[in-house]
Amino acid sequence: MTENAADRTAGTPGEPGPAATPGPDLAGLAELDHDRAARRGYPEAVYCEGKSPAQVAAIAAAIRDRYAGQGDGTVPVTLFTRADDAHAKAVLAELPDARHDTEARLLAWPPAPPPPAGGRVTVVCAGTSDLPVAREALLTAEYLGRETDFVADVGVAGLHRVLGKLDRLRAARAVVVVAGMDGALPGVVAGLVAAPVVAVPTSVGYGAAFGGLAPLLTMLNACAPGVAVVNIDNGYGAGHMAAQIAAPF
Repeated sequence: MTENAADRTAGTPGEPGPAATPGPDLAGLAELDHDRAARRGYPEAVYCEGKSPAQVAAIAAAIRDRYAGQGDGTVPVTLFTRADDAHAKAVLAELPDARHDTEARLLAWPPAPPPPAGGRVTVVCAGTSDLPVAREALLTAEYLGRETDFVADVGVAGLHRVLGKLDRLRAARAVVVVAGMDGALPGVVAGLVAAPVVAVPTSVGYGAAFGGLAPLLTMLNACAPGVAVVNIDNGYGAGHMAAQIAAPF
């Protein structure tokens, strides 16, 4: 699908390499989709929440063994998302050079992101409490091969803050806007920029926010056109969607 993905995989998009089967240690546990990067242009991610550290370690070991001896720059990135401290320790035991971002609860292996291609993805964070979700979106887009920019703490309680960042927002091919509370920021940004806006409601807020339901409904009902909404706290999904929007032509 993209030159970048083709450079980093054994096959080319639309031409999967040899079919991959799980090793004995993964039988009945997981079947890793090693060909996803060649088939779709984007690699697999491992959602750690709900998995035991031992299960995550087995998956990390299988990924390590699958690409053992493969040259630098040819191994597709694997992201481990929603990783708590125990999950991270398990991954790092098998992939000690993996990058670990504790705030995003995300690990990436190999640790170096691919060279950026395509358009810029700008991630906008309404408040400091939204940072974990926003950083998950940012790093996802970065590891999917996009140039990224990050704008923090520009919620609608101080509208001058986002207005002061308009040049950066308007330079993006896709904008991810992360907000909790009333969730008003994505609609505001969508009315100011030409790029599509990917809105991410977070579970940040007081009781009537209902764990992110209130901002979710606000974003779904945005007056400004061009707003797409992902699930509550789904930074990975937002970063992935924005990276696809900003992919090279």
